[in-house]
Amino acid sequence: MNFLTNVKGFGYNSPQLCTIKQTEHMKIFKNNLSKVLAFLPLVFSAQQAPTLKELIDSALVNDGALSQQILENKYTRLDDQKLKDVFLPKVDISGKTGYLYASTHLKSPEIGIPPIPGVFPGAVFPEGQLNNDLNISGLSALAKAEASVLLYSGGKVKYLKEANKEKNISENLLMQKSRDEIITEVSKAYDQIALVHQSKKVLNEAKKRLDINRKTADKALGYGLITPYDHKKIELAQATLDSKLVEYEGKKELLITQIQLLTGIERERISLIEPQLQTISYEVLDQNIENRVEIQALNHGIKATDYKMKAEERWWVPKVQAQTSLSYFGLFNSNIATSKELLPNTGKKLDFNPANLGIFPLFQAGIGFKWDVFDGNEGKHMVEKAKIEKEILEHKKRDASKKLTLNLANNQTNYTIANAQIKLKEKSREIAKQGLEQVEKEFRYGTKTSSALIDAENDLENAELELQTAIFNQRRSAIELMKSTQNLQVEKLY
Repeated sequence: MNFLTNVKGFGYNSPQLCTIKQTEHMKIFKNNLSKVLAFLPLVFSAQQAPTLKELIDSALVNDGALSQQILENKYTRLDDQKLKDVFLPKVDISGKTGYLYASTHLKSPEIGIPPIPGVFPGAVFPEGQLNNDLNISGLSALAKAEASVLLYSGGKVKYLKEANKEKNISENLLMQKSRDEIITEVSKAYDQIALVHQSKKVLNEAKKRLDINRKTADKALGYGLITPYDHKKIELAQATLDSKLVEYEGKKELLITQIQLLTGIERERISLIEPQLQTISYEVLDQNIENRVEIQALNHGIKATDYKMKAEERWWVPKVQAQTSLSYFGLFNSNIATSKELLPNTGKKLDFNPANLGIFPLFQAGIGFKWDVFDGNEGKHMVEKAKIEKEILEHKKRDASKKLTLNLANNQTNYTIANAQIKLKEKSREIAKQGLEQVEKEFRYGTKTSSALIDAENDLENAELELQTAIFNQRRSAIELMKSTQNLQVEKLY
């Protein structure tokens, strides 16, 4: 007998024991449920589908070409800082020590000493009377602190700063063009996912209708109203739809990979994106292409070359600099000696070992200038080079203006055509939908074959897909039209 049957009248399957077990299980379930419910918001927030705005923001941070442009622009800002620091004082300290040896040859000219009456009869020392070598040797030490500051650069730095400023503006404008291209690429991939998603919905709806019509065909085959061949056609249509669904799943995976590479966002979150394709309404109010960043960047580039020419033309203007220095010179373990006797007929040479010698402070301060009177035509060549650079930029601007004007007209035409195509595809879908409804009724009554049903189904499916494609193309043309006048309104894309 089971042990539980003898425990205070409680049987193993007794109602009392079951009640206790259920109460304990309910407590455990409620505790676990509260933990799960508390954790669910974190799960759903972590797996929330990214918005188009998040995709664009992430792509702008993740793009390698834009990051490279930002880094290259740092060189320009660094050059600007270097030009600002030109007038800061420069201080350097130098020193050296080593063995010093110096030798000089002394040869006296003819020296005549006039007589002094009653005191000195006068004397004449012939040339070469003193003919000796003076040698100095020892350990030398030299230390020097020097400070200098540029007072006037001839006006060159002023114009170089202005040229660098214009160059910085030009580079930032070109970075805006790169941002617009990134936004265009990301929005296109996002819309392609929407197109795939809508296409899948269309195919799923078609599959549901075919499933219903398949049941009708099964009954009709049983009653002998249709032939097995007609029945097989519906089966083939279903298999075709299944293969299309697999194809669209593959396209979606490819788009997920593309967006992941563009943005760096996890595939799991990107796979949750199920956007709806909506048309973009935009009207060009100002057809002036001068707002395009390409034109503005070239304008600032031309200004930069103007300032560069002015800077190079200042090559001949003197530069002024203030300079001061403080030096120390010392000679240790020195020896001063002559190779012959110091004075004639004395028989003694000079052999002197003085104590350590030092000269401090040796101070110098003043203002100096540098004037390039002729620099071998280097300044002239630099001016000519700047003029050529300006002419190149002016030619690029004229060429860009022509192309951008044509681009605006082309995009305006494409936008108008895209809107007209949507109206046409909507009408085609409506007609195809009505046609399928009519054929389905006649198929149920046996007055239409399965071939007519499948043709009508394909017509509606194609009309639906063509409408979604037309909306996709309209969004592309609207974005390009906004870019034509440098007016890409990102909020219109959401």
